[in-house]
Amino acid sequence: MPAINVVFYQEKPGDSPVVAWLRTLNETNPRAFDKCRAAISRLALLGHELRRPEADYLRDDIYELRIRMGSVNYRLLYFFHGRTVSVVAHGLTKESAVPATDIKQAIARKAAFTANPATHTFKGEINDA
Repeated sequence: MPAINVVFYQEKPGDSPVVAWLRTLNETNPRAFDKCRAAISRLALLGHELRRPEADYLRDDIYELRIRMGSVNYRLLYFFHGRTVSVVAHGLTKESAVPATDIKQAIARKAAFTANPATHTFKGEINDA
């Protein structure tokens, strides 16, 4: 299977909630940030073939990348757009199950992205200030 193009969801030009979350994570916990970046790279490499424990299906075509650092669980919620694009839509730190409100937000972002991919594709870099 060919590599997957991973993009980040944006609300409006230059405003990506997941990129902002990753930037904050980089400032507060660079090791966790590096593990999240590695998980995103694995998603790009394996796409639909990525499975537990690294990824899991939640519901309504929303998946989670699963990153663990000590007792802290980091999650990046994503969905596929066609066979070649994965859209990372949401990032969170969780203690047990992924909250339903976070899944609903990812579902809403999926609907917005599907309606207009160009408008909702972040064009910058995670490390851009």
